[in-house]
Amino acid sequence: MADSSIVLTELHRKSTSWAKVVDEIVRIEKKIFPKHESLARSFDDELKKKNSGLIYLEINGDLAGYVMYSCPSSLCAIITKLAVKENYRRQGHGDTLLKAAIEKCRSKRIHRISLHVDPLRTPAMHLYKKLGFQIDTLVKAYYSSDRDAYRMYLDFDKE
Repeated sequence: MADSSIVLTELHRKSTSWAKVVDEIVRIEKKIFPKHESLARSFDDELKKKNSGLIYLEINGDLAGYVMYSCPSSLCAIITKLAVKENYRRQGHGDTLLKAAIEKCRSKRIHRISLHVDPLRTPAMHLYKKLGFQIDTLVKAYYSSDRDAYRMYLDFDKE
């Protein structure tokens, strides 16, 4: 894909493309995540929260994926969503998005980033481990009564 145009952008509240980007993300949310895990109904509200952010990836003008994060305190951040459209998977785009979110958090002097992941989502587990996330604990019935999650974290070296 040497002739592809790949653009990584942080979505800002005052962006003229806000509505278009949020609408496309909501479509992706509905397609990828089960209804009870999707933020489709509240995505706009989630993004308007003071401590949340979203970075999205466009390939040739097509929104291919996004990562959403929240910094509820000055010491920790949470990756709340990471999604890549099916036709763009296994091409390193999840890696690119997650690294961008990690760097954004690092620039805010965050000490720890955490996230939750379904242990059965093997590609996601591999990605998080590859970028240094470690399993903290198994959270029973996190997604639903029969679906657990690993809570994972990445600590930054104290300099």
